[in-house]
Amino acid sequence: MKQHKNQNLELPKEGFVRLPQILAVIPISKSQFWLGVKNGHYPKPIKLGAKTTVWRVEDIRYLIASIGQCLEKDNSEE
Repeated sequence: MKQHKNQNLELPKEGFVRLPQILAVIPISKSQFWLGVKNGHYPKPIKLGAKTTVWRVEDIRYLIASIGQCLEKDNSEE
């Protein structure tokens, strides 16, 4: 995964995040993330402009928590 030099691996407390910030904390490809958005598995983006797409950080935190719960459930069933 390509990471930018100054990219912080932590999400801000509130506000919006862009796709590179999300992919820094959720280890999937850009195309897989967009497929998840299309299928309704991941939060819908907000368009701020023609080339600017963001997500509410609260939605991404909820997604991360949901993924963690699924992983915990899978591990407890083994």
